Amino acid sequence: MATTPELMVENLCVQFGGLKAVDHVCFSLKPQALAGLIGPNGAGKTTVFNALTGLCPVTSGEIRFNNIELTNEPAHTIARYGIARTFQNIRLFRNLTVLDNLRIAYHQNRQYSLLCTVFRSPRFRREEAQITEKAKEALDLVGLADKADHIAGSLPYGEQRRVEIARALMLNPKLLLLDEPAAGMNPHETQTLLELIRKLRDDLHITVLLIEHDMKLVMNLCEELFVLDYGHLIATGDPKSIQSNQRVVEAYLGGCLA
Repeated sequence: MATTPELMVENLCVQFGGLKAVDHVCFSLKPQALAGLIGPNGAGKTTVFNALTGLCPVTSGEIRFNNIELTNEPAHTIARYGIARTFQNIRLFRNLTVLDNLRIAYHQNRQYSLLCTVFRSPRFRREEAQITEKAKEALDLVGLADKADHIAGSLPYGEQRRVEIARALMLNPKLLLLDEPAAGMNPHETQTLLELIRKLRDDLHITVLLIEHDMKLVMNLCEELFVLDYGHLIATGDPKSIQSNQRVVEAYLGGCLA
C-alpha cells in the first residue's frame, strides 16, 4: 500500500457572506484509508464534502488528489479523477428501475455519439450492453443483484441507501464519500451497511471517508477520525483517542460513548 497521501486538504476555507462554514481545515487521507468526519449539526461536515466534490466554491485553501489540484474544479471533472459521493438525502430517480438509476450515473463516460444513439449502431449496442453489465456487477457488490428490475422508490429505505452506493461505484471511484449513509436505518440495516463499507474498501481497494452521527457505527468501522466543531478541525486520531479527547466530548460526544 502506498504511504503518500491520496487526498490532501490544506487550510480549506468556505465562506458564505459573513459566515465561515469551514475555517482553515487541514487533513489528509492515505490510499485505502477508512475514515470518518464527525461533529455536531452545523459543524461544516457536508460543506467539506461539497467543497471536495465541486458543489460549493472554496474561498481559500487547496484540495489535492493524487498530486492533482482540484480546488474549485467543476463536479464532473472531480468525478473523472475518481471522487464519488452519496448524499445526506436520498437522490434516486424514484420512478425508474434500480438498474436504470445506475446506468444513468455512467452517462459522462459514454463514448458513442448522438448519431450512434439515433441509429442504434453496433457501437451503441455494444457499449450499452457493457454499461448494463457493469451496473449489474455494482448491484451484486452491494447485495442487490435481485432488485435490478425493481422500481427504485419501491425499495425499503435501507436498500435505497445501498442503491445510492452502487450508483457511486459506477464512476469507478478511488475515493468514496458517504454522507450519513446510516441515517434512518434500523440496527440490522446499520450492521449490514458497516460490513458492506468495509468489504468495498477491502475488495475494491478504495479510500472511504464518511460523515455519520451513529457513533457505534463510526467507532466500530473507522480507523481514523476527524472532528469538526463550528467549522474548525478540533481533533484528529484513532477512535480510542477521540473517545478520550475532552475537547471532543465537550463539543459533541457528551456521554453517548460512556
